[in-house]
Amino acid sequence: GTPAPQLFDAIARESVQRIGSLNGQDLSNIVWAYATLGVRAPQLFDAIACESEQRIGSFKPQELANTAWAFATLGTPAPQLFDAIARESVQRIGSLNGQDLSNIVWAYATLGVRAPQLFDAIACESEQRIG
Repeated sequence: GTPAPQLFDAIARESVQRIGSLNGQDLSNIVWAYATLGVRAPQLFDAIACESEQRIGSFKPQELANTAWAFATLGTPAPQLFDAIARESVQRIGSLNGQDLSNIVWAYATLGVRAPQLFDAIACESEQRIG
């Protein structure tokens, strides 16, 4: 079962209430922690998806990758968020490191999200870095 379910429920409730005051790192860290421990919190993930989508431009590269990874790890589709992550990742492809790129590709593949422009940009960026 969930480690300390009451604690995770309380964190989820409080996070949803304070969602507007959380920054990209906060949002990313919360979903990463839940996913790492396999804790499902649908209302929290819905709120974070919506808030993250609105503020995706302020996310650092690792926050983009970790957010995508967390949603995919728990099998939680968030189409609008993934569209926003794809757009932002394409715009900032050069600032994403190898781990970011691989986590993003894995997340999209795991959820079966089609993002041809993102995959093309990652392929081109990877080719440049390799050769």
